[in-house]
Amino acid sequence: MHAIVTVTATGGDRSSDAAVVIMVDCSGSMNYPSAKMDAARRATEAALDTLRDGTAFAVVAGTHRAREVYPGGGRLAVADAATRAAARRSLGGLTADGGTAISTWLLLADRLLATSGAAVRHGLLLTDGRNEHEEPERLRAALERCAGHFTCDARGVGTDWEVREVTEIAGTLLGSADIVAEPEDLTADFTAMMEAVMGKGIGDVSLRLWTPLGASVRYVKQVAPAVADLTGRRAEAPPRAGDYPTGSWGEESRDYHLSVRVPPCDVGQEMLAARVSLVGPDGVTVSARPGLVRAVWTADPAAATALHPQVAHYTGQEELARVIQQGVDLRKRGDTAGAAARLGRAVQLAHVSGHEQTSQLLAKVVDVEDAATGTVRLKAKVAEADAMTLETRSTKTVRVKK
Repeated sequence: MHAIVTVTATGGDRSSDAAVVIMVDCSGSMNYPSAKMDAARRATEAALDTLRDGTAFAVVAGTHRAREVYPGGGRLAVADAATRAAARRSLGGLTADGGTAISTWLLLADRLLATSGAAVRHGLLLTDGRNEHEEPERLRAALERCAGHFTCDARGVGTDWEVREVTEIAGTLLGSADIVAEPEDLTADFTAMMEAVMGKGIGDVSLRLWTPLGASVRYVKQVAPAVADLTGRRAEAPPRAGDYPTGSWGEESRDYHLSVRVPPCDVGQEMLAARVSLVGPDGVTVSARPGLVRAVWTADPAAATALHPQVAHYTGQEELARVIQQGVDLRKRGDTAGAAARLGRAVQLAHVSGHEQTSQLLAKVVDVEDAATGTVRLKAKVAEADAMTLETRSTKTVRVKK
């Protein structure tokens, strides 16, 4: 049984407190060119100016180790006119020198945010290079430790960073990932990220999925506004239920694709295949009403094999994200024929679903001869920023047309 569940948060109370840690890459590469470091300071200043009064915050400089820039002493400051001004003055301490070990940045942010009882705990992370000064396992271990403690948006500036690292950080910590190809665009991006954080009204929300005796969950995926597989992050909530983390919410709507295997029944029978609700960090239900997924057995082949338009749309969107990643990987390995085949399929899927933004990104990597059939040729020359933008944004989806 497949179902698309839409979760919408409306009329949220934005007066709830929040805590934010801004992590800025200060490795030596941020000086090449020096405009990157200057832009990072300006962007951090803009983010500080966007903080709502009463928000707990800190600024961290990240190199091969993490260093508190403001306020220091292992604590968070509380935003007001005086602390924002003091924090802006401290940004001279953001100077480029050293290596890159992102696990240390995240673990320091985790320790700082742990001092706050804020409903929404969030990190903003900026990097311009690869995580070269530690083993990949250390970053994964840090992400596992931080998961569930705070959410985090991750940004890569320029084109010398590793897309998989940035998207892994954002994916594990239930935030967004993106590329900022030009340093001068950092200020607008940081401002938008902080405005989004300030719009959050509730944190640590989980999707609770109950299934009856004999039924089992095949997978749970977020499919809008971006694809994210939550299946492996289930926390048991007896009896016969599991919680899947969704992070913090403002006024927004998201879609989830559920797949549940149910036991066989006789034709004409109906059963409740799943019940969906939302719970907060203390297990208290926060959804206005549960979503009910029903299964009905039929002998009509047409009814049994028909795919609901919403399920079909998001199945295509999930495939779109997958074939883009496959095409990008094949292109990196020099397999032009394989890359063209996969990216051609991506062009076809984007065309069918009306995903104009992805179509535009694909057109910068391939020459499209026929979008309807997915007939394409790889471009001989592709700007690195265009290839990285396609890879970074491959999981973004469009909602099904009503």
